[in-house]
Amino acid sequence: MFEKLKKRWEIDSNLQLVIILIVFSITGSLSVLVRNPIFEYFSIDSDTNLFLRIILSILIITPTYQVLLLLVGSLFGQFRFFWNFEKKMLSRFQRKNNKTATKSY
Repeated sequence: MFEKLKKRWEIDSNLQLVIILIVFSITGSLSVLVRNPIFEYFSIDSDTNLFLRIILSILIITPTYQVLLLLVGSLFGQFRFFWNFEKKMLSRFQRKNNKTATKSY
């Protein structure tokens, strides 16, 4: 499994793989920790509609995670890896051009 990750992420070192996995772990935990004070500030608690809490969590955690991933990755000396990771992930959200729809006559 680890060899597949190393190949997919184009890394050679087991140490780099461990550092990257640690960065992912720390970043995930931090992004949830950032959400809690924001929820408190806006008085969002267990009495708030569940659907609204889920939507707000996604809207808060997603961009927070992206920024924290770069920051924490930089602290661990892996900025280049996480910058490329972010670019690849963001490219998946970009709208694909429909070549048949853009045909000009």
